[in-house]
Amino acid sequence: MDQTISVCSPGAYENCRICPRRCGVNRAAGQTGYCHAPADCYVARAALHFWEEPCLSGTRGSGTVFFSGCSLGCVYCQNAAIRSQMQGQIRTPRQLADDFLDLQEQGGHNINLVTAAHYLPHVIQALELVRGGALRIPVVYNSGGYESVESLKALEGLVDIYLPDLKTLSPERGRKYSHAEDYPSVATDAIEEMVRQTGPFELDAEGLMRRGVIVRHLILPGGREDAKAVIRYLYERYGDRIYLSLMSQYTPVLPEAERERFPELARRLRRREYDRVVDYAISLGVTNAFVQEGRVAKESFIPDFSQFS
Repeated sequence: MDQTISVCSPGAYENCRICPRRCGVNRAAGQTGYCHAPADCYVARAALHFWEEPCLSGTRGSGTVFFSGCSLGCVYCQNAAIRSQMQGQIRTPRQLADDFLDLQEQGGHNINLVTAAHYLPHVIQALELVRGGALRIPVVYNSGGYESVESLKALEGLVDIYLPDLKTLSPERGRKYSHAEDYPSVATDAIEEMVRQTGPFELDAEGLMRRGVIVRHLILPGGREDAKAVIRYLYERYGDRIYLSLMSQYTPVLPEAERERFPELARRLRRREYDRVVDYAISLGVTNAFVQEGRVAKESFIPDFSQFS
C-alpha cells in the first residue's frame, strides 16, 4: 500500500508507522507505542498563544492546538506534563475542525498544530473539512523535527508554514536527550521536505508569515558548539530561504531523579552563552533570524494544560 495514502487513513492506527520509530502497534486495539497515544486523538489545550515568533503571534495571538503524546520524549521537554499522560479532551476530526474555526473566530492569525504527527489521520481529515473554504488563515505545523518524509508528504497542500526544531546534529546527543540516535538524519531530511513544499518564506504587509519555514533551535546549557553546528548547517544549506529562531528560554524542569542523571541540564542557560551563539550566527552572515532578549527562561512560557482553553 502506498505509504502516503496509509498515513491519511484511520487504518494507519492498526499498524502504526506514522512516525520514524515505526512501532507497528495496533493503536485501534488499545495498544500504545513510543508516543503513548491510542487511536483516539487527545488535545490538551486549544487557545490563543502569544509567545511564538512575532511573525506568528502578531498582535492577536497564534491559534495553538496542543496534542498530547509525543514520539520523541526529550528529557528537557517543557511540555512533559502532556508527553506521556493523555490529558485533555478526545476530539474527532469534525471537532478538531470546529476548534480551528473557533480559534479563527477568536482572532488568531493562524492555526498552530503543536506536536500533531502521531494523530495525522485525524489532523488531515480535519484540515480537509475546512481548507479552501471556512478556514481563511494559514496552518502552522509545529514539530520537534522528528518526522518521516512520507508522513510530511501527506500534508502537502494542507500546511502553509512549518515550524520544526533542529535540536542537534549529534547522534550521541540525539540518543542521550531524545532517545533517538537517528534524530539528526531524520530531522534534516524532514526539513528538506518542508522547504520543498513551501519554498522561500513569504510575509504579508503586516509582517505576518503566510508561507515558509522557521527552524527553531533551543540552546541548552553547555550546548554552544552544538548550536553553532546547527546554525552553520542550516545557513549553508538554505541561506535566506528560511528563518532561524535561536531560543534561550530553556527552563530546568527535570524531576530530581533526572537532574542526577543530567546535571548539566539542572541550570538555566547563561546570557553570555547565548550571546556568543548569536554573535556566531551574525559572523556567518545570518540575517533572517529571531533572537530572544532579556531573561525569558521562566515557567510562564509553559502553557497551562489544566484547562482546555
